[in-house]
Amino acid sequence: MLFRNLAIGLAAGFWSFHHCVAVAFEPRANEKKCQKTTVAILGGGVAGITAAQALSNQSITDFLIVEYNGDIGGRMAHTNFGKKSDGTSYVVELGANWVQGLGTEGGPENPIWTFAKKYNVSNEYSNYSSILTYNETGYTDYSSMLDDFENVYATMEQNAGYILTENLQDQSTRTGLALAGWKPKKDMAAQAVEWWEWDWETSYTPGESSLVFGITGYNLTFYQFSDANNFVIDQRGFNTLLKGIASTFLKKNDSRLLLNTIVTDVTYSKDGVTITNADGSCISAAYAICTFSVGVLQNDAVTFKPALPDWKQTAIEKFQMGTYTKIFLQFNETFWDPNTQFFLYASPTTRGYYPVWQSLSTPGFLPGSNIFFVTVVEWESYRIEAQSDEKTKAEVMAVLREMFPNIDVPEPIAFMYPRWSLTPWTYGSYSNWPVGTTLEMHQNLRANVERLFFAGEATSAEYFGFLHGAWFEGREAGERVAGMLGKQCKNGDGGCGDYKSYEVLHGTTPVGDYGVLNGWPVSSFYDIGF
Repeated sequence: MLFRNLAIGLAAGFWSFHHCVAVAFEPRANEKKCQKTTVAILGGGVAGITAAQALSNQSITDFLIVEYNGDIGGRMAHTNFGKKSDGTSYVVELGANWVQGLGTEGGPENPIWTFAKKYNVSNEYSNYSSILTYNETGYTDYSSMLDDFENVYATMEQNAGYILTENLQDQSTRTGLALAGWKPKKDMAAQAVEWWEWDWETSYTPGESSLVFGITGYNLTFYQFSDANNFVIDQRGFNTLLKGIASTFLKKNDSRLLLNTIVTDVTYSKDGVTITNADGSCISAAYAICTFSVGVLQNDAVTFKPALPDWKQTAIEKFQMGTYTKIFLQFNETFWDPNTQFFLYASPTTRGYYPVWQSLSTPGFLPGSNIFFVTVVEWESYRIEAQSDEKTKAEVMAVLREMFPNIDVPEPIAFMYPRWSLTPWTYGSYSNWPVGTTLEMHQNLRANVERLFFAGEATSAEYFGFLHGAWFEGREAGERVAGMLGKQCKNGDGGCGDYKSYEVLHGTTPVGDYGVLNGWPVSSFYDIGF
């Protein structure tokens, strides 16, 4: 479910970062002189800002944050959409939209939830029981299948725990579902239910997703924190939270924040890192923390010199970068049930064809907005990204008229969707763990190369794909670099200094061993959910 949280910050916040400018560079010997810094942080999303905060907390203030866009936030992105009665626009989230797994009284709390409360980010509980089901004939009640899937999932979850604790070969989630008794085949209602339960969360099909790590990733968030998901409706934008965090160590118009700065080349060695930007400027740093998405790394949007070693490049190419597309429509009326949050549509021919609809006109969200949006992922996202808005709108409206055959469904007065897989600073929405990728293989994704470190939601073995995964990974990378700079290690059991690739630790390529998950013994997964 959900956009697994993560964002462009298209500029609507209380902090006018857009006034920041990069410092001037002095020509010397017909070349531009590189600006020197101790740590260069590449990317101003959650991981980048959290890494900078971790450095600042260790009294390391000589750093630069290099951000592609005109505001911080990364995939925590919002934009103006539609019109209110007073003529002003609503703000909707293009990217990260939920705080997932809040926390329990007396137990651990998701840091994103902690900061959402601290900075008064408006949000509303997503009630997944508030759902109506449809097919091409209109309302059709197949909601009992949701319970059927949950029962199968519980069996599959136990089987995944056995595979993990016994160190057996991973399976695809499709195999896990089939062995637990779920075989939807050509039953399109069952396919829609499966999409709601799996694809909507991961942005990939069960056949493409790891069973063991798909389950552990879910458990470590929703069993450790809580099973609640809160949908952000703050009209300042979700990145208000990140601006609040940044305000604790960056001053207004801070010269250490380089906005609208596009990195083209990263040259690294045992002695330092040099970053070259599209405007011809450059930065010379003792260390660098790269928070680029897996999508950016996979698309060769930045040139690394020397080329990243084979073990690193293999880890990058092996992981998955999903695309999650929300298609927004505003009407002149709310013709759907305003008291229902979710509407599930089963196409008679195509799995994942405009399946999950959400009402923002529902009480607690944006009542009276008449905004309805539908989500697609992966291949359907790629398909609609390649066609015109008008063609997509025609397809969407045809589905709505099938869902509500007894209503004269009007044309929308506003229509919009992003094209995440084509966006050059992200090339996708968030990561997913593919079948057959072991913990050791994933460690290669995290591992630094000389003085170049990596951080982001994808590098989190516990919370990949989640917004809080980016938060934890950014903090750890900042603390590790602080350790390299001689500061006290504050990373607890994780340690400071270099990450180690599997090859460095063992001198070989892993086959199937699960080992230890960033300091967590595999038995701990069983304790918190299996």
